[in-house]
Amino acid sequence: MGTEIQQCDTVALAPEALSLSGKDRIVAPERDWPSSLDREQQEARLQAKAKRRRRKSSSRDSGRESFSENVDVVVVRPGSPTIRVFDRKCRSGKGRGLPKRGVAGGKGVWGAPPEVYDLEDPSCEDEDAQEGETVYEMVVLELDDEEFNKAVTLIIQEYFEHGDTSEVLALLEGLTLGRRKYEIPFLAVNLSLDGKASHRELTSCLLTNLMGKCLSNGDVAVAFDALLEELPELILDTPAAPQMLGQFIARAIADHVLPADYLEGYKGKVDCDHVRVTLNRAAVLLSMKRGVLRLDNVWGVGGGQRPVKELVKEMNLLLEEYLFSEDAKEAERCVRELEVPHFHHELVYEAVVKAVESMNRESPKRMMKLLKSFWESGLVTADQMIQGFKRVFSMTEDLHLDIPNCYPALENFVELCYLEGVISKQLHDHCPTKQVHY
Repeated sequence: MGTEIQQCDTVALAPEALSLSGKDRIVAPERDWPSSLDREQQEARLQAKAKRRRRKSSSRDSGRESFSENVDVVVVRPGSPTIRVFDRKCRSGKGRGLPKRGVAGGKGVWGAPPEVYDLEDPSCEDEDAQEGETVYEMVVLELDDEEFNKAVTLIIQEYFEHGDTSEVLALLEGLTLGRRKYEIPFLAVNLSLDGKASHRELTSCLLTNLMGKCLSNGDVAVAFDALLEELPELILDTPAAPQMLGQFIARAIADHVLPADYLEGYKGKVDCDHVRVTLNRAAVLLSMKRGVLRLDNVWGVGGGQRPVKELVKEMNLLLEEYLFSEDAKEAERCVRELEVPHFHHELVYEAVVKAVESMNRESPKRMMKLLKSFWESGLVTADQMIQGFKRVFSMTEDLHLDIPNCYPALENFVELCYLEGVISKQLHDHCPTKQVHY
């Protein structure tokens, strides 16, 4: 009565019934069937039973495949990577809409309620103290040698133009100086040695104003020590560097920028002749009677701060020296050292008056050459040149009282300057003549 059924939908097999050789075909074991049921009823019953099992297995395990007719079964060993097929975890990443742990998620919910902390609760303070607070700070990286020298040099060069120490202090505070503060006075003094006397005066004022804010006495002392070490190299570009550096040291000691015993530290320890000249220069300036008071003007009074009488006197001296030596380059150098480009009209005025009142016939020609040199080099601008000549034209009557031949001498000099291109045709026509005044 036993009947072998080779085709079936689903049969539950025990693990030991599976063969480890690969894929085996499912064969139902021998079973006695009721004789009252025919073959068609038995197949319908088996199909209905297979459908029920298929629904139950698909809802319980989405990874397991249901058995159907003529389907081969893949035998999987324990620990094999293909065991993931039968894993119940959802690998799609979407989930089934169930709430998360702590009831903080799921479909149709707003999430976990916010946590409320009481700032006055001591337990909260203890917890914050243990965990610590997050503090954000802006950290400025230190500049390398090339960037630092470039930035400080630009700041100092701009300071020589505007002379505002507060702006220099604000710009330096934006840099990460650290241990390199001593390089500020080092670069400032080094740049001023190649500049003008007014630049050196500004440098001394800068060191005084930065003291206690950006610099200390130790920083300035280290800077001057470095300058003394490099003095043999500084002389190559600035032959007067030893004397200038000595004046810087004396001025710094007088302004309490350097320690009072700075010079004492070098006694008996100097081998370089140039350094010895520098220290001797500083010692002599400090030992002079009322020398500390005189050191305030050790670099002179520069630019427009000088009295007008003093400027006029120096202009007359350089013009007389030129008439004697005829060295136009030296005259230009003296004019540039005065640093009064707004007062060059006085120089033109004095030059024209000397050419008119001179009894030497060569003096007008020499003075014309000097004015031409000033004009071609750009030292005296067109406005200053015109203003100087017009001042002479307006004072011709007063000059005539002291100089009888003022009118013809002035006409000859103006004509000579016009022919050499020093003045324009319009200015030449404004020259007064003797006929106009009679």
